[in-house]
Amino acid sequence: MILIVDSGSTKTDWIAINEEGKQLFQTQTLGLNPAVLSSEIINERILNNYELYQNRHEVTQVFFYGAGCGTPKPPQMLKEVFQKYFDKAEIVVKEDTYAAIYATTTPGEKSIVCILGTGSNCTYFDGENVEQRIISLGYMLMDDCSGNYFGRQLIRDYYFNKIPKEIADKFANTYDLTADYIKSNLYKEPNPNTYLATFAKFLIQNKDHQYSQGLIRKGMQLFISNQIEQFPNAHEVPIHFIGSIAFYMQDELKEVMAENNLKIGNIFRRPIEGLVKYHVDLAAKAI
Repeated sequence: MILIVDSGSTKTDWIAINEEGKQLFQTQTLGLNPAVLSSEIINERILNNYELYQNRHEVTQVFFYGAGCGTPKPPQMLKEVFQKYFDKAEIVVKEDTYAAIYATTTPGEKSIVCILGTGSNCTYFDGENVEQRIISLGYMLMDDCSGNYFGRQLIRDYYFNKIPKEIADKFANTYDLTADYIKSNLYKEPNPNTYLATFAKFLIQNKDHQYSQGLIRKGMQLFISNQIEQFPNAHEVPIHFIGSIAFYMQDELKEVMAENNLKIGNIFRRPIEGLVKYHVDLAAKAI
């Protein structure tokens, strides 16, 4: 049994296939970002899943692609957790950028691949190799145009009285915006980045308002300037996107990309289906 895993900070998709590529089961857990979670919490989230627990000794390979795996230590921690749980399996852990590349590109295609979900990221793919010029420092310092970026901006604008009254009142009626509650979620609870990203849903639902349009376009322009345009051939290759922010704000994304003379490619909400196809094709070539 082979497990193919796509993990963000919010949720993790698991698909099990056999050696012939037939799907055996599909399940979901909470996000398993090793950059913000302890090994104990990650272990608990896996342990509480019935399908994974029932099949843990049948798994021979785990291909895990996840947020928070861009530096050496977090993937090693994940490997140690998985090895204890899936005791007969070979474990491969890669950052989520690879999942986005495998899901959106065609074989040999030169492109830029971006992630706009709970967090954000960007990489260049020359058809064989990955070039990532910026090492992400996470949600506190980077993650432009991500769910947590927009959540942070909404809360700041609300407290600085920069949101128009009709939107501010609606925002306050949708969420608990008391200072104590916000600070508790940011500084005492796990996954503060995921908490911030929950506010992005409000922005999506009210994205036609002038205030929302300004906030969305500002975030997208920051991402383009800081991430996409770091690559010299950014205006020559297609630029693909993965993630809920890109998917639900794709009309605005297409407009801002066009304004910057950038060629937009595929926009997918989740990469898991493309990942499965990639590994099935890979297995077929090996036969």
